[in-house]
Amino acid sequence: MPPRKRANGQAELFGVSSTKQIQDVLWKAADKLRGSMDAAQYKEFVLGLVFLKYVSDAFAERRAQIKASLSDIPENRRAQFLDERDEYISANVFWVPETARWDYLVENAPGGVGALLDDAMDAIMRENPALTGVLPKIFNRDNVDQKRLRELVDLISDARFTGHDDREAKDVLGETYEYFLEKFARAEGKRAGEFYTPPSVVRVLVDVLEPYEGRVYDPCCGSGGMFVQSKKFVEKHAGRDHTHDIAIYGQEANERTWRLAKMNLAIHGMDPVGIGDRWADTFSDDKHPDMRADFIMANPPFNMSDWARRETDPRWRYGVPPQSNANYAWLQHILSKLGDRGSAGVVLANGSMSSKQSGEGEIRRAMVEADLVACMVALPPNLFRTTAIPACLWFLTKDKTPQGAKALTDRRGEILFIDARALGTMIDRTERVLTDDDIAKIADTYHAWRGTKSAKSKGQTYENVPGFCYSAKLDEVAAHEHVLTPGRYVGATETDEDVDAEPFTDRITRLTKELYTHFEESNRLENVIRQQLERLDA
Repeated sequence: MPPRKRANGQAELFGVSSTKQIQDVLWKAADKLRGSMDAAQYKEFVLGLVFLKYVSDAFAERRAQIKASLSDIPENRRAQFLDERDEYISANVFWVPETARWDYLVENAPGGVGALLDDAMDAIMRENPALTGVLPKIFNRDNVDQKRLRELVDLISDARFTGHDDREAKDVLGETYEYFLEKFARAEGKRAGEFYTPPSVVRVLVDVLEPYEGRVYDPCCGSGGMFVQSKKFVEKHAGRDHTHDIAIYGQEANERTWRLAKMNLAIHGMDPVGIGDRWADTFSDDKHPDMRADFIMANPPFNMSDWARRETDPRWRYGVPPQSNANYAWLQHILSKLGDRGSAGVVLANGSMSSKQSGEGEIRRAMVEADLVACMVALPPNLFRTTAIPACLWFLTKDKTPQGAKALTDRRGEILFIDARALGTMIDRTERVLTDDDIAKIADTYHAWRGTKSAKSKGQTYENVPGFCYSAKLDEVAAHEHVLTPGRYVGATETDEDVDAEPFTDRITRLTKELYTHFEESNRLENVIRQQLERLDA
């Protein structure tokens, strides 16, 4: 069904016009294609189509720009300039062969759309080395309903017309890609943890760190959400002209997730080369051995026990992490990648703040005594659909000094604790999100404590707020045996029975002992009752 033209020249798709409505229509149409595909393959299938539309649109827009600039050149000579690849590559646009261009695919779809799409993916990868091995070739298979696939192609064709407020088509498609990533995360539940971090959590990391310029690194980058949000931060606060002031570097161990990240970066106009030419495990095959990052943001797998551990690894400067849990392996890997004035934000399970088993307490003590921990944030529950484990944020830095011209507040020997467990809004029975005000409250508190430029511009100064934030000296932290749970410092009541504060394995050990005690008491009572019954019989 063709789109209906509106008076302003945009198109209306099936009677809806907002970007969100268009996304919902596309999702429902795509959902009909699920068939016998597994969830991971289906995700590649739909996002691959959105990516193909993006590169084709970007190519068409650049081609129109070049054509407009050739008005003074004779028409018979214009073709050679239109096909000059450097004119596209220099504008960060992928070269799209004629048979891979969206208009060609739509026009020839009646002859077999699946084969056309697979060939188009092949052609684009062949012509663009940065995309080699990235795009899915899964459209011409028996389990794909070709009729519905063609209908979906027709629907995606109209995404070009859904822009508002003079935004380019690629901006709308970028939002659509993010929308689909979130929808897949909701659909896949726990399995989505490898590729998706809730946007509100990512925004807390980005808004606290303020990555205006420099090298941004994520050692377990998933589908690239940290990088995309960093770009959006720069666009919002410094303008689009400054988005190239940050350079992104990352690594991802899962092949399919690595492909999603490559496409996600490209669709947002970011160079995907920084996440390598192949997926790889960060611990066993570090793709950025010489990295010295200005900013690091990461959401590693929580409490990972299956990881490549080598006791002599030079990254374990503060102690060898246990095989049973990689939390402190991630933290030390990240510290090893920070530049001299670099800062990092890391999402981890709450147990990382207090665990003392297998040497983790000693590693944490060494990190605190080295003055590497800047801020700890306890997050509210239900932010992650992918896990029920309570989470926290670690903010690390190698330099708490005023840093010369930056004139920051000297925070050497101090750690800021923020208890944000009461923040957030439930959007359904199981999921909570942090609102803009919640994110600003956390970020503004940190910036006021650190005395950043953004805090000074707002006239913000730091004060301890009972029950929410507290700046603790390192000797106070030592008095708490280097446990970093914010509730211990901000004034909230914490007991040894607090599930959030007690490591999972310690809790299981304690509960097991209690259960055995109850068993013993049950046996004792049973014997007493038997004795009393025997006396009655006598």
